[in-house]
Amino acid sequence: MIVLLAAGACNKHTGNKSKILQSQETVVMVSEMIHTASLIHDDVIDGANTRRGKVSVNTKFGEKMSVLAADYILSCASKTLAQLGNAEVVKLLAKVVDDLIKGEFMQLGSKENPDERFNHYLEKTYKKTASLVACCCRAVVDDILDFIATDKEMGKPTATDLQLGLATAPVLFACEQFPELNALIMRRFKGPNDVEEARQAVHKSDGIARSYTLASQYTKEAVKQIHKLSASPERDALISITHKVLERRK
Repeated sequence: MIVLLAAGACNKHTGNKSKILQSQETVVMVSEMIHTASLIHDDVIDGANTRRGKVSVNTKFGEKMSVLAADYILSCASKTLAQLGNAEVVKLLAKVVDDLIKGEFMQLGSKENPDERFNHYLEKTYKKTASLVACCCRAVVDDILDFIATDKEMGKPTATDLQLGLATAPVLFACEQFPELNALIMRRFKGPNDVEEARQAVHKSDGIARSYTLASQYTKEAVKQIHKLSASPERDALISITHKVLERRK
């Protein structure tokens, strides 16, 4: 949806009043395929049982079949992309895939130096969200909701980041008030009471509020960039979606 709206907004900005071009529809389709494949891979890596309230692919078909399915989707996306014959678009989307994978690798590790750790988190988030500022906002909000939303609201298990050993924005901000969290982060919350201790520290700190501030900054920057486009229903829809991301509860 976002890519489709962006295409429409760009068309209006450049004076092209016609409908979405076939080549643009292809890019939209390829983008969705890459996104879908990344979600399947994510669920396999995280061992997720559900995705948006439904049984996850890996739970229904097993990890091996899921990995192969996601790889096949990526191969189909690559083939479709190559048929466009646009080297610049191929280069751009290839970088998106490259960033997604690098982001996953970065998520597996952390930095010992607390000052470097937050930059590591931001870079990982940027890469995992296809290098889009607006999507970074969504990712940070996801990290917040993992602490404050219910399973029913999210349509998937919550409070899972800590169990997976991930130190997200709320935890990293909480570290400034509770330095003892640094040791838990470095052992990826594998101690007997680490997950619960970290969860309580986050709720006692201003970590969630500061995370919302961070997400808001991403939102403002995204809206600022979108406003550079000429006024159009598509541009306004992009702005509306960006604001709604910050307000969502699922």
